[in-house]
Amino acid sequence: METKTKSTHGYNVRRLRDILDVKQETIASALGMTQQNFSKLEKKDKIGKKQLEKIAETLQIPVEAIKNFDDKCVFNVISNSFADSSSVAIINPIDKVAELYERIIKEKDGQIELLKGLLEKK
Repeated sequence: METKTKSTHGYNVRRLRDILDVKQETIASALGMTQQNFSKLEKKDKIGKKQLEKIAETLQIPVEAIKNFDDKCVFNVISNSFADSSSVAIINPIDKVAELYERIIKEKDGQIELLKGLLEKK
């Protein structure tokens, strides 16, 4: 039997908030809501665009990091980092996510420039 990991906006917000050690009250305050209402928000499958943007701003991460967060990637980074127990390195998974998104944005910018060049030729 195959187990499917359910990844939702609310779950991803909670995991990233936990990793970054940010309290629910901090984000709830930024959103203008109570901690209890924010707790309910973390249980939702989908969170509205404006709320996601405000949460990302408060956590100081890209919105895409929330939308595409994957526990497996974080655990792979951690397990690969500590495979050799003779040296200990502290890896911030958010830094790795940010690096990934920077690389994706750079690739997209290249594609946009290529398409602009093709349109100018027409």
